[in-house]
Amino acid sequence: MPSFLSDGIAIAYEVHGEGTPILCIHGFGSSGKINWIDTGWVQALTEAGYQAITFDNRGHGASRKLYDTKLYFAHQMAEDARNLLRHLEVERAAVIGYSMGARIAAFLALNHPDAISASVWGGVGLNLISGLADSETIISALTADSLSEVKDRIGRQFRIFADHNKADRAALAACMVSSREPMSETQVRRIAGPVLVAAGADDEMAGDPAALANLLPRGEAFTIDKRDHMRATGDPQFKRAALSFLDRHR
Repeated sequence: MPSFLSDGIAIAYEVHGEGTPILCIHGFGSSGKINWIDTGWVQALTEAGYQAITFDNRGHGASRKLYDTKLYFAHQMAEDARNLLRHLEVERAAVIGYSMGARIAAFLALNHPDAISASVWGGVGLNLISGLADSETIISALTADSLSEVKDRIGRQFRIFADHNKADRAALAACMVSSREPMSETQVRRIAGPVLVAAGADDEMAGDPAALANLLPRGEAFTIDKRDHMRATGDPQFKRAALSFLDRHR
């Protein structure tokens, strides 16, 4: 994978296909490949005439691993995304993010509205504002000596996911400390561009997608039927809803 320096941090990325650019921002503990290629998103986007730009967030995949918790705020990772667009000389793009990637996409749309034509936020809802209460549980699961020590259900899910992906668990634990940076309701209301907010019907982590969409000047909501947080990522109904939305806002 090629890489570039974003404020001195090496960020790995890939560009797939040709057409209208769309920046894909993966979730916590994942990577561009796992979140977007392995789930069929890149194929779906390129077949629909988009150029899919995937990358590994700092601390993830092939990008540089960092262990300072102060370097993982969502607004900082949004600058990596913006710097990648500059590096590729993309003046304006759509963006799709899942879970942590949706939070990053929200700060990207807030702080760089001229660079973002439309946004799809998956795996997130009103908890973008209210925050989440299980960060310490996940950190404990990631830093435990073995999976057998992890008894919490959510903690086990994240630990199994990290081990399966051969992720740097120390870097992920540092990321978890600060990456769930909340966005205020006032900030959400300032995001003027079109946004699709999508979450699984059984997603316990996202919060209400409709309640978040109602705060956005041009927000729309979509519920991914019969899916929880982990299983909604590559769901076909999510892809169809996102592609329909993106086509309306090319």
